Amino acid sequence: MSARVLRTELKRSIAPWAGAVVLVGSLAVFFLIDGIWWRGNAGWTAQWTSMAMWTRYLLGFWWPLVVGLGAAYGLRDSRSRMGELLSTTPRPAWRRAAVPAGAMALVLAGGFGLLVVVGGVQVALGRTTYTSLGWLPISLVAALALVAGAVFGMGVARALPSVLTPPALVVTVLMLASLLLRQNGDGALPSGGSMNRLALFSPLTVEPRQMLLTLSGSVHLGQTLWLLGLLGSGFALLVAGTRRSRLLAVVPVLTGAALALAVLPAEARDTYVVDRTAAALVCDGPVCVTQANRDRLPELSLRGGEALRVLHDVLGDTAPTQVREDTTLYALGDDRQLSAGVVLVDFDERLLREATGEQLARVLIGKGLAPNCHGDNDREGGGRGAVAAQSVAVSWALHDARLQPLEARGTEAYALKTWADADDAWQKLTALPPAEQQARIVELRAAALSCSGYNHLPVLAGEAAR
Repeated sequence: MSARVLRTELKRSIAPWAGAVVLVGSLAVFFLIDGIWWRGNAGWTAQWTSMAMWTRYLLGFWWPLVVGLGAAYGLRDSRSRMGELLSTTPRPAWRRAAVPAGAMALVLAGGFGLLVVVGGVQVALGRTTYTSLGWLPISLVAALALVAGAVFGMGVARALPSVLTPPALVVTVLMLASLLLRQNGDGALPSGGSMNRLALFSPLTVEPRQMLLTLSGSVHLGQTLWLLGLLGSGFALLVAGTRRSRLLAVVPVLTGAALALAVLPAEARDTYVVDRTAAALVCDGPVCVTQANRDRLPELSLRGGEALRVLHDVLGDTAPTQVREDTTLYALGDDRQLSAGVVLVDFDERLLREATGEQLARVLIGKGLAPNCHGDNDREGGGRGAVAAQSVAVSWALHDARLQPLEARGTEAYALKTWADADDAWQKLTALPPAEQQARIVELRAAALSCSGYNHLPVLAGEAAR
């Protein structure tokens, strides 16, 4: 296939539109919508792996459409009524098919590649200091999925030349992809079991919500085998001229499926895993962060040391002795694995995301006295009651003259009620003798560590926990 022939194909076909849909459509979604992909450590420009995961997440929009565009492209010969004429030419069928298939593959890989470049440039210019090639397989499989889907659509349209073929393929692929995606859980700890291998036949991924989240190597390998089989069958259908050859065209996809089933993880929890390189801890004394967040270590080490000293003054020998970033993956709503000896840090939490200086030290003290059992970020709320209880505990530990909230009080009814309860708990706590005040703080910490509820203000107020 010469460059001149390919250039002519790109000028006179709808192939460039497929690449434009992927590139322009994805950039429009990212830049014109203020979505969750702009927030937190798992934002699409925050880290390399999350960038790759977010761009692949958009396959949910474009993969079915690309299959349909490929089918529309594959109808070209039947629409122009040139199929019989072309079949009589001495040029081999595979060479004729290679031109449109190559054009489609080129524009799709190019469009998706430019999208990754845009995201990669923003990651490189951002705050992250962690660089790894672990994100590359995620993007390569996504590009392969686009190419394989388009060529398969072309082949199906060549075998079933009807104007209904493209829309039927779009609807079918969309329904199947959505059905399989639902088997993949919430993105941290996928649910399922018997359907897990079948669910992974879809190249779609759920939205990343934790920075350390990545796909396992067996998923990359299994999906690559399956998609290569799909690509092979699509091209075989594009070349096939007889009923027998069309029947034989299913061999590559069946072979790829069989190999993929032997490789893809059977257990759902082996699908999304912790990136061990990114999660490796970097420590400065008792304060540790992940390799991916090592740029935060100097500030956290300084303020973490201050917080540990205050906690020791308040709690004595039962005080935490470490500050450590949490590297465990949780499903939405799951309880955190708390430890009395460790102050767990999650930089996705609202209080920690931008906290620096004295405010960071106060937040760490609050987490040491009343640790969060539930996540408090853009995707799940640990409750204002937990923050209010931490605020009371911190203000008491630092001997503040009045209650100093760790966050803005807010104006909605629930917030006003919560902070009114916090003011009441503060007044009741500070009215007690010092020994009883400390006993209430110890009781608060025990209740928080036991994950017995979201709101522990009643403990500080001397009431039964609600």
